[in-house]
Amino acid sequence: MKLSMLLWLMSVLPQPLADQTCLATTVYLEARSQSTVGQMAVAEVAMRRRERGQWGDTVCDVVKSPHQFALTTTPLTQEIDNLGAFQKAWEIAGKSITNWDLPAEERHMFVPHADHFATAAVAPAWSRNHSAITIGDHKFYSLN
Repeated sequence: MKLSMLLWLMSVLPQPLADQTCLATTVYLEARSQSTVGQMAVAEVAMRRRERGQWGDTVCDVVKSPHQFALTTTPLTQEIDNLGAFQKAWEIAGKSITNWDLPAEERHMFVPHADHFATAAVAPAWSRNHSAITIGDHKFYSLN
């Protein structure tokens, strides 16, 4: 399935199914080759941003914000062709959404306070002077 088809689906699905689809697609694009913990950490950043109201009030709004996640930087012709990886991303997204429905003190956190991440191979300007938690190929930062 092409990314363009998934984006269309996200626009017509009811909530909360749309948010799970948006988050699963984001986890797939950003971290499909990473460990479960790495994938949960990517989802956690998106959920934290949603909770804070940064870049939108829904998961879809957050992950579709320009240049924030791979959903807006990946070509629409990209094939989502690793169905096993997408199934895992779907499960991660569901678990993450369920986790964030809990009271804050009961949530399981992988990257507490992190609201940004980047591949470990680069050092974005915004990451300077900020400590990071490294999980797999990503570094997770708390900027806000």
